[in-house]
Amino acid sequence: MTGQYVLDLQEIDESRVETVGGKGAHLGGLSRIEGIDVPGGFCVTTEAFRLIMARTPSIDELLDRLAHLDPDDREGTRALGAEIRRAVEATAVPDDLAAAITQALARHGDRAAYAVRSSATAEDLPTASFAGQQDTYLNVVGPAEILRHVSRCWASLFTERAVTYRWRNGIDHRTVHMAVVVQRMVFPHASGILFTADPVTGDRRTATVDAGFGLGEALVSGLVNPDVFTVRHGEVVTRTIAAKQRAVRALPTGGTREVEIEPRQQERPALTDEQVVRLVRAGRRIEAHFGRPQDIEWCLVDDGFRIVQSRPITTLFPIPERDDQEKHVYVSVGHQQMMTDAMKALGLSMWQSTAMVPMHEAGGRLFVDVTGRLASPASRAGLLDMVGKGDPLVRDALETVLDRGDFVPSLPDPEPGGLPGGGAPAPVETDPAVVTELIGRSRASVAALERDIRTKTGPELFDFLTEAFEEHKRVLGDPLSIQVIMAGMEATWWLNDKLGEWLGEKNAADTLTLSAPDNITSEMGLALLDVADVIRPWPEVVAFLQDVRSEDFLDGLTGLAGGPEAREAVEAYLDRYGMRCVGEIDITRPRWRERPDTLVPLILDNVRNFGPGAAEQRFEQGRRKAWEKEQEVLSRLRALPDGDRKAEETKRMIDRVRTFIGYREYPKYGIVSRYFIYKQALLAEAGRLVRAGVLSEKEDVFHLTLQEFRDVARSHRVDERLVQRRKEEFRSYRTLTPPRVLTSDGEALTGAYRRDDVPAGALAGLPVSAGTVEGRARVVLDVAEAELEPGDILVTSFTDPSWSPLFVGIAGLVTEVGGLMTHGAVIAREYGLPAVVGVERATRLIRDGQRIRVHGTDGYVEILTD
Repeated sequence: MTGQYVLDLQEIDESRVETVGGKGAHLGGLSRIEGIDVPGGFCVTTEAFRLIMARTPSIDELLDRLAHLDPDDREGTRALGAEIRRAVEATAVPDDLAAAITQALARHGDRAAYAVRSSATAEDLPTASFAGQQDTYLNVVGPAEILRHVSRCWASLFTERAVTYRWRNGIDHRTVHMAVVVQRMVFPHASGILFTADPVTGDRRTATVDAGFGLGEALVSGLVNPDVFTVRHGEVVTRTIAAKQRAVRALPTGGTREVEIEPRQQERPALTDEQVVRLVRAGRRIEAHFGRPQDIEWCLVDDGFRIVQSRPITTLFPIPERDDQEKHVYVSVGHQQMMTDAMKALGLSMWQSTAMVPMHEAGGRLFVDVTGRLASPASRAGLLDMVGKGDPLVRDALETVLDRGDFVPSLPDPEPGGLPGGGAPAPVETDPAVVTELIGRSRASVAALERDIRTKTGPELFDFLTEAFEEHKRVLGDPLSIQVIMAGMEATWWLNDKLGEWLGEKNAADTLTLSAPDNITSEMGLALLDVADVIRPWPEVVAFLQDVRSEDFLDGLTGLAGGPEAREAVEAYLDRYGMRCVGEIDITRPRWRERPDTLVPLILDNVRNFGPGAAEQRFEQGRRKAWEKEQEVLSRLRALPDGDRKAEETKRMIDRVRTFIGYREYPKYGIVSRYFIYKQALLAEAGRLVRAGVLSEKEDVFHLTLQEFRDVARSHRVDERLVQRRKEEFRSYRTLTPPRVLTSDGEALTGAYRRDDVPAGALAGLPVSAGTVEGRARVVLDVAEAELEPGDILVTSFTDPSWSPLFVGIAGLVTEVGGLMTHGAVIAREYGLPAVVGVERATRLIRDGQRIRVHGTDGYVEILTD
């Protein structure tokens, strides 16, 4: 029976998490590493915990109540957690379990002092560390006290912080079990934490050591500031020695107490440089054993290091896997696409399969390797110029890497030679027919895809998709399409530069491009105003929509007065825009056509906040403002020296930008249109596999790559463990914030604006749509939860085209992610909304309801109220 309830650390390895919890499994693994000294001890297994839970009165009822509690009910969580803990601690330890523990103590020394540590099955895992969520007790002496503290560890599974942490990580309370580590106590001269990667920057080649005198509890509790050492390439490169006035020491009779450090000792380093380097060397062995960076608790005893705990550093952003040892610099795709959320495996592989350049996955996001372009001075200048125009923070982050001088190799420029194909293409004429032709080509290609994919199933479907992706990339890479996009952007830059130089105008193109034709995304927002016009006259329909709770609500409109008209309007909107959704670059996200109820709050806002004909009025108002600005600018230019020439050039550029800038949004619309067709075919195939008993549910394929899905369709076999692992990984990736720039050393760089024109206390960003507006900040993280009133300023992480219907009702925009030509910026300019994007941590620094002022011309945000 002893083996069922108690295992010695030497009997344990990392595979025994379900038996001894994360901490116990890691300690067992540590004890097997050559040269790593781990204090002896044993684990009380999860089988013992299950026995205690089975004997705890009313535990099932208490856990049911906990499962149905509102996660935001802190008082209820605290009270119910305390009730469960009291019940667990009051449950008597059965004789056979108590005997197993006391026998283990006898083997290790029943008169010795021990550390008694909680070790939950959802703890010290690669995706969730649960650091500090359950309890640890130090210097526990005697069998009776050991048993009492083991019970307290079992109970600590239900502290408020542990329950809340599980809720946030999507972990069912009933699936987590508690083991307890009972380990010989160490009485150190010094102790602390070793991070084998820099926990702030993510740099895997830099280790940091926090050190203090006595037991590590003084550091963990914040009682003293630690000495901090930074180690790189086997050398201490920085050190900060703190005044350590207090320490925690063990008492001879058990327990611990705070003690004063003698004044002459307080500013002495807790470790020598030689000891720090030796500790980091041991840490690298531990890291190699576990295969990922580690957060390691250590103690120094008689100039030897004892390792008392090691867990993964779960806050680090992963690094793209490569099969070489070269240095690489990666730029985030999500920051360019305005979708920095984690993507599921199928979404990642679909984007990789249809992208124009190779993309590398890490942390559920995609990155482009720009090392080669940075290495050559000629391509480096072009890359920095391009990314700088889009997002200055990316440029600054790349320049930070380049300034180090030793990370990116310097390669010579390629030999001069003529451009392939006989030179540069002829500039595209300023002709609206060019845009009409491109839109027609895209529509024809999408229609052909929809027609040809209908009959494809099984392996034949995946063969067809391989060909379809080539057509997808051909349309995306159409030279004429790229020329038109560049012509619009270049005309915008020309107008802003020249009118700034000649007239002192800042961002004049923002007004000159209002209500530009052929912008599919701005048309989408206005079209939802037209839907509201159809619904507004019918009170019965409006009342019905206010109670909509499911995606099949359209069927319920049929019997209402005005219902058929309302349904027809919504269906027509979905026919045109139903392929869109939040995070639309991820094919696994539910589309509006799949979840039309997503649109209902937006429609009701339009019904409430606007009158009939608002779409046409807004478009005409923007067109008139642009025309008036054009006349004003040309008139002022003609009054300048050489004014007729300047006015003529400017008029040509205004015509050019108004002809081409709207098309900037169409290629993305074409991509998403194709994606919805791919998705419908793939889900139909998944449905066939569910009916054949191969898959449990259709959405399981979202956690497979496209190639893995193809293999399942061919073999009719799926690796359920792989699907489950991917689901867990996706959950953990959602908690990570992706960097704009990432290096192969793991360093995450966000960049800085380095500006001196931002008032003290203001938040710097990128000006993307001119004007100044003051209003109430509405911090919105989920478009479905937006409750906006006219005059509100939308503050959010990022916006993609699916947010455009919100833009018709707001006064300004602030986002954490974005650039001059990303979708939110383009639509803000289309609607004449002052906008500042790329404002780091805007959703945390600005509180919902605060009054703010957005300086869309100068690129900063002022917070006006506390």
